[in-house]
Amino acid sequence: MKKLFCILFVMLVFTCESSGRLIYVESSWLGVTGSGSAYEPYGDLQHAIDVASDGDTLILRNGVYSAKAGPFTEELCGNCGEHRTTVNASRGFQIEGKALTITGTDAAKTTLMTNAGYGVLFLNSRGSVLEKVTITKGVRDPDGNATDAAVVLKFSTVVVRHVIIRDNTDREDSLVVGIGGIFGRENSELTASNNLIYNNGWDGMALYRGATAYITDNVIRNGRGVGIGITWDATAIVLRNSITGYWKGIGTFGSSRAIVSNNVVAECLGWGIIATGDSYLEAINNNVLHNGNCGLAIWSETCRGRFINNICIRNGWKEKWVAPRVGFWNQGNLENFIISHNNIWDNVEGNYGDMDDLTGSNGNISTDPYFTSEVDFHLQAGSPCLQSGSPSLSESDGSVSDMGMYGGPTAR
Repeated sequence: MKKLFCILFVMLVFTCESSGRLIYVESSWLGVTGSGSAYEPYGDLQHAIDVASDGDTLILRNGVYSAKAGPFTEELCGNCGEHRTTVNASRGFQIEGKALTITGTDAAKTTLMTNAGYGVLFLNSRGSVLEKVTITKGVRDPDGNATDAAVVLKFSTVVVRHVIIRDNTDREDSLVVGIGGIFGRENSELTASNNLIYNNGWDGMALYRGATAYITDNVIRNGRGVGIGITWDATAIVLRNSITGYWKGIGTFGSSRAIVSNNVVAECLGWGIIATGDSYLEAINNNVLHNGNCGLAIWSETCRGRFINNICIRNGWKEKWVAPRVGFWNQGNLENFIISHNNIWDNVEGNYGDMDDLTGSNGNISTDPYFTSEVDFHLQAGSPCLQSGSPSLSESDGSVSDMGMYGGPTAR
């Protein structure tokens, strides 16, 4: 397992970036074509994408770029029981068969209005980069099987960084699913870092069907669905993200595999972090705080993993919805998990549900962690969580790790 994640990390960190020509684009409402030079930029973003060659960089000047949505019919469904299912969707901007770097001048001032279900679609694009833009105003597809999101990857390798994804809320009342943030699909490799994803209609990030991802330092807040969902046979490393205000926090489903460390999951309506299906989850050094139902959960007999060094407190403020109002809920086989050196405290209906109370065993405690404040989760001097983590996990200076999101080997 360690070898698998090391290979994944190296593969994603060293994703190749483009080194071709520079192409300039400036939003135009006058139908100006331009030549793509700095002095005569293209006026249409999709046209610039279409004429660009593999390895080129598109520099988007400040402005609003509105896509002309088109139909997108696919023979593979990302999240259907039968993979070979025809789905009728729509796409906004499409990058196909080549690697491009698309970079805005300033994410707050360079806006892509996608007007479609698959907002920015990467298809057979290996080595692309998308950065410094805002992506908004998607339109939900009527087909409930469409995996609508602001950014969708199929058979692609893409870095998405310093991107704002917001206000993709269009949805018919008859559909539960809406438009998500970033979705990695068939055999895609995603690196998503330092993005802000908020006020969208479905999962913040989701992985399906052989996707792999390195998801780090993102803020995902105020949406529907799951903050980060790793499903089917996907694989992910999920580090130092903030997830708040979703229905549910971070989950592994199907036969997926994930390392989930140094995240804060707070104020979600249901659960914080769960493992279910046949998945493997390592949840290490996370803060799981004040979620509506349970904080941490094992949700099937066949999932496996480790819960270590987590601080899981004050969960259970909402009436029972998807889980009892406890800190750690067991609906599986505890023999498949290592549960050690967690602080599980002050949860509304108990710290442990459907299992023995583990306080006092395997380094697990139940006490006030003494955060610096209600919004600053650093530990005060004298906190019982300082240097109380698993002795198998060291800090950067070699000392025994702290509990919580600022402790352990992947903390900053």
